Amino acid sequence: MNEALTSQLNPTICRRMLIAHLIETLPKPNNPALEEATGWPRRTVQDVIAKGLPGHGTQVNFVQEGVRNNDGYYELQDWGSFDRDWVRNHLAEICQVLDVTLE
Repeated sequence: MNEALTSQLNPTICRRMLIAHLIETLPKPNNPALEEATGWPRRTVQDVIAKGLPGHGTQVNFVQEGVRNNDGYYELQDWGSFDRDWVRNHLAEICQVLDVTLE
């Protein structure tokens, strides 16, 4: 793990990168799945998706399944300014900054 990199990473940006990564890698990632994966409250997850990611050009769509508003999952359309490969290669450092353990 790169300790020098970890000390330079911004937690706000790390949250956005982690959510983008999880949306792309989890099967049918919805709010409960993202909350469980990160340990973050619902509102934090929603804010990252609704406000944080669009600020980087990251495009996320909600795929509606069923009749209720929350029946469905998120789908990543575009990583925007984030580099998918960089995020994957530095996922351990991102998780360390956020004190998140992924299974």
